[in-house]
Amino acid sequence: MALALALPADTVLYLLLPMYAEQFGVTLAEAGMLLAANRLVRIAGYGFVARFYAVRGDRPTCTLAVVAAAICGLGYATLSGFWALLPLRLLWGLAFAALNLSTQALATADAVGAAQRSGRSRAFSALGPVIALPLAALLAYHYGPRTIFWVLCIPALLGLTVTRGLPSLRHPVPMRRGLKLPNSLDVWSFLEGLTLDGLFIIGLSYLGSDLLPGGAVMIAGVILAVRYLGEILLSPVGGRLAERFGAERLLVSLSLVTSVALIGFGAGWLWSCAAAIVVLRALQLPLLAPIVAHRTPGPERVHALASRSVWRDIGAGAGPLLAGVLLPVLSPFWLFSVPALLLAAAAIACGRRPAAVQQGSAAQ
Repeated sequence: MALALALPADTVLYLLLPMYAEQFGVTLAEAGMLLAANRLVRIAGYGFVARFYAVRGDRPTCTLAVVAAAICGLGYATLSGFWALLPLRLLWGLAFAALNLSTQALATADAVGAAQRSGRSRAFSALGPVIALPLAALLAYHYGPRTIFWVLCIPALLGLTVTRGLPSLRHPVPMRRGLKLPNSLDVWSFLEGLTLDGLFIIGLSYLGSDLLPGGAVMIAGVILAVRYLGEILLSPVGGRLAERFGAERLLVSLSLVTSVALIGFGAGWLWSCAAAIVVLRALQLPLLAPIVAHRTPGPERVHALASRSVWRDIGAGAGPLLAGVLLPVLSPFWLFSVPALLLAAAAIACGRRPAAVQQGSAAQ
């Protein structure tokens, strides 16, 4: 619930900044950099966040995060220009890292039923964006893109009432680790972030404004809201399916279908494929955390969850940058097809479980 109250200001910015870049005092390329900045800072900052979270616990960490979200909403409502908005994006990046790590760590604290709890967690955290995105589109259409951010400061501050109910127990402090080569889950996380959280969101806003210049913000806002509504309705379903059929097997199947939908999106079937991608993404969201918890049990679980989030953020940070630079000059078909095919290949690689995990499952 804390994440649900803090998240709307960020999701609304993804909708409005590419369409109203000039009113925020930035170019489209700068808008892409701003939308990527919150994820890029997490690449360097997740280790710090994970250690702070382990020492302080869920309640203090998430309390600071919702306060930061309110500050960001206030800044989006009042500030203009790349250098004025950049510190807010960096602040939100660390705040989201804390909230995201807390939700995943709590959901997977017990391996039994972890997938179902991850699905329910995703559903609750999507409540805020579902309400905020259509409201933001409506207010932006009639009053401009700034008004909604004044409104979104209020629910962010209300997050203080729910963080009081979080536990304050400490977690095992993750060890400092050097750089290492990415494994199959890292590569899949990177490509999913690149395609679904980066290229797709910016592409929907940019291409939609070309097709429907008058009411694009309304339609794009509804589509993005449906994306989060899909999380509410379908993420718990994805968690139950993972418990029944296996999270790895389901991840491979859904990723292959997602790749086909991404190719269709780039080929011009914009709204139909966007709806399909929304559904598929919602079903996939609860899968990664239980896979990571199963492959990395014990005290290293929190570090492993943070590591996967870092790789997803690298991809999701690169996505807006690529979209901002390449969408005006490159065919959308190639921009979406190449990453889609790479996502399919990475998913197949994830389905081949490491030998150590297979031996452990056989022993059990």
